[in-house]
Amino acid sequence: MIPPTEHSEIKIESNSSIPKYIQVANGLADEILSGKIEKGHRLPSINELSKAKSISRDTAEKAYKELRDRNLAFSVMGVGNFVIMDDEKSKNILFLINKPCTYKMEVYDSFVTTMGNDVHVDMHLYYNDEQLFIEFMKKNIHNYNYFVIMPHFRNAQEGHVNYTPNVINFIENIPKEKLVILDNSCEEITGDFTAVYQDFKSDIFNALKEGIKKLKKYKKIIFVHPEKAAFPAPGSLVDGFLEFCNSYNFEYEITEKVYDGLEFKTKEAYITIEDHDLVNLIQQIKEKKLKIGKDVGVISYNETPLKALLDITVMSTDFKAMGQKAGNLILSRKQEISKNPFRYIERSSL
Repeated sequence: MIPPTEHSEIKIESNSSIPKYIQVANGLADEILSGKIEKGHRLPSINELSKAKSISRDTAEKAYKELRDRNLAFSVMGVGNFVIMDDEKSKNILFLINKPCTYKMEVYDSFVTTMGNDVHVDMHLYYNDEQLFIEFMKKNIHNYNYFVIMPHFRNAQEGHVNYTPNVINFIENIPKEKLVILDNSCEEITGDFTAVYQDFKSDIFNALKEGIKKLKKYKKIIFVHPEKAAFPAPGSLVDGFLEFCNSYNFEYEITEKVYDGLEFKTKEAYITIEDHDLVNLIQQIKEKKLKIGKDVGVISYNETPLKALLDITVMSTDFKAMGQKAGNLILSRKQEISKNPFRYIERSSL
């Protein structure tokens, strides 16, 4: 094997704002994670590294400390630094989630369980924020074998977008064999990579179609879609809802939130996305002494254990299946794009 100090990938840019020891550590990390430097391989000594790269001993020492902090290397006193010895399938994975919620965590938990104990998975929240996402990725691009990303962002108008142009540019520079897109659209990204996605438009259309017999008992369907919020909902949900209503001649209304003081004038069915809108709706139905499922229909988006307990009809992707599928694709080293199963679960609220 070629000694790592001779690899052309390990370059030092003297004009860069990135400290030299980080540049050296990043170069070595890339070699380790790609397998070009084998597990257990003895790394060059401090003197060898400083001489080969024309850096000070202090810089070389800091570079190795950085590798140890990243859990990529270990030192043996009086002997030197070595690449961490792991099981062959061991991997470092960064799992990026756009918002904290029950169903996102279900994907994460399912993924971690599928990957097993030999894999280290770090979860990070970026709160739909382009800048937070890109800055964190820049700092960690050399530290992981895989990047599992749930792409949901806000645009300048505080609306939902699958990706921003800057995010696309950044993701395109991630080696595609390391990239896994979950939950949202993957059409914007080029090349061969792994994805398990939802088709929000067709999923909501088909789910409502499945429940059409019960929906026909109501005179109007009201879709509560938070277009502008801290975590705005995908606009393609509205597209699917409108296509359904227009295709089957349903009277409809789209509103930003469940407002206080609702007036239930006719038999109406509500579709909510956010849990706080669902809670507010149920409270107002009960205050008016109306019956859920008879006087007012309720459908919620995204299944949770609490909704099952409350007997709320839901439309939901299978979050557990999403995590399992992503994990199995990584373990089998397959690059595949797969649509995730979507379910309509009818309960007494409709």
